[in-house]
Amino acid sequence: MLSSVQNHPERNIIRVQLGQNIVLKGMTAEQSAELESLLVIVDCQKGESLLHQGAHEMEQYFILDGILKRVVTNQQAKEMILRFADERDMETSYAAWRLGTPTPYSTVCVTKVRVAKLPMPEWVAFLERHHEIKQSFEYYVMRLMSEIMAHTITLHLLDAPGRVQRFRRKHPELFDRIPKKELASYLNLSAETLSRLKQRGKI
Repeated sequence: MLSSVQNHPERNIIRVQLGQNIVLKGMTAEQSAELESLLVIVDCQKGESLLHQGAHEMEQYFILDGILKRVVTNQQAKEMILRFADERDMETSYAAWRLGTPTPYSTVCVTKVRVAKLPMPEWVAFLERHHEIKQSFEYYVMRLMSEIMAHTITLHLLDAPGRVQRFRRKHPELFDRIPKKELASYLNLSAETLSRLKQRGKI
């Protein structure tokens, strides 16, 4: 079910949520109104994919409610979760769009999710018109990439309790909201190991 912000029954809440988004929070009233006219609000179910790995049609997502994950799947259908993102965060394939390559990952709903989205070409055109937003957005994209790199390295360098503790320290707001099976997969542990660590008071 798609709806513009303007026609949405919860538009006042949605406007507040957009104003709190990490990338959008510095916008002027004019910029907000301009962006709002380009956005569509979408409600998705748990397990639904917003973006499929290998796609050329890309979109920019601002998360209003719920949690998304960025996932890479290999030819044997083995999945690796690269990151989780919740309210006030965003999910993007901006780098792939800029490089002219297909999306290297999928974006999937971990819980029920509501996002505001727009096609990537429209988002890029908006950024070209507003350089200060473009700068802070690109800085955030680079930060996300270095966080994903750091996470991948720690999977190799830290033991199981260390990986869980690092996640807890870095994302205290997500720790109890993510299903344990998903969290275990992200930390490259089995769900059994995760619950055993919990029982032993290691995490």
